[in-house]
Amino acid sequence: MIPLDLDVSPFDNSKTNKGGVSRTYKGYDGYGPIFAYLGKDGYLVNLELREGKQHCQKGTVEFLEESIKYSHRVTDAAILVRLDSGNDSLDNIRVCIKEGVGWIIKRNLRKESKNRWLGIAKDIGEASSPRDGKTVWRGETYRDVNGFEKPLRIVFEITERTIDKKGQILLVPDIEVDTYWAGLQAGINEVIRLYHEHGESEQFHSELKSDMDLERLPSGNFETNDLVLLLGMLSYNILRLCGQESLREDNCNATINPPHRRKACRRRIRTVMQDLICLVSRLIYHSREWFLSFGKYCACKNLFEPIYNRFRLPIEKGPPRMVPVVQ
Repeated sequence: MIPLDLDVSPFDNSKTNKGGVSRTYKGYDGYGPIFAYLGKDGYLVNLELREGKQHCQKGTVEFLEESIKYSHRVTDAAILVRLDSGNDSLDNIRVCIKEGVGWIIKRNLRKESKNRWLGIAKDIGEASSPRDGKTVWRGETYRDVNGFEKPLRIVFEITERTIDKKGQILLVPDIEVDTYWAGLQAGINEVIRLYHEHGESEQFHSELKSDMDLERLPSGNFETNDLVLLLGMLSYNILRLCGQESLREDNCNATINPPHRRKACRRRIRTVMQDLICLVSRLIYHSREWFLSFGKYCACKNLFEPIYNRFRLPIEKGPPRMVPVVQ
């Protein structure tokens, strides 16, 4: 299944009077955009600029429907929607059922008792003890919910600590409860592992904010900033595509990537801009042809050339040729 990760990441635009800037749940003034990443490589399929004070679930149902439709245009594979506890809503599950996709949504306990979940875990869960004073129960249960024909599956991971990681004995045991709505045929450990991989989307947020410098949007008009962010999504996907295509050459080239070195799975946007976009070269016209010339010791030329030849557009006179400078 191809993961579709939806998440809100606040943009810090404090000390400004831009339209839509308001208090976010992070404790500063800014925007609260929501993003939808498809696949483990983190391609953006949808985004929406929101006011900072807007709740993360408001408008998410419509956004989720759009994101699933865009994802089906990209791939024919099965889609797995992953959401955190801020989007724990039965409306999102209804959308997933309607669109025929799987889902893993972390539940918001709200007023549910942790001790009650601990009792359930001890009754039907499978216990393990990673260290002294720490016991973890994993298991699953089903719950009837109004409006659904079949009971919904809940996967849980309950942790009880009587001794903390530093060896201090606790007077009152510390109970940690993690429960998930799971709409896929996978084992308990697999469901928990798949949700933990949802945390990788935080790295994609970081690349948008820091590497592409999109956090502090330029305009005082909300609609203009929305357009800037949309153009940023286009640029982000192009850079991501260039980075992933460069890994084909990097991982298969023993001189660039020795066998003892672990193969890279994703190239960061900052690295793509430094190595492939900000690449020193000269555009030369010679013998009625255009040449893109690199230095004799250009380390990234072997990566740039196959990407350029793969993505170049066929035009009437042909694109510039690339030759290394001899002197």
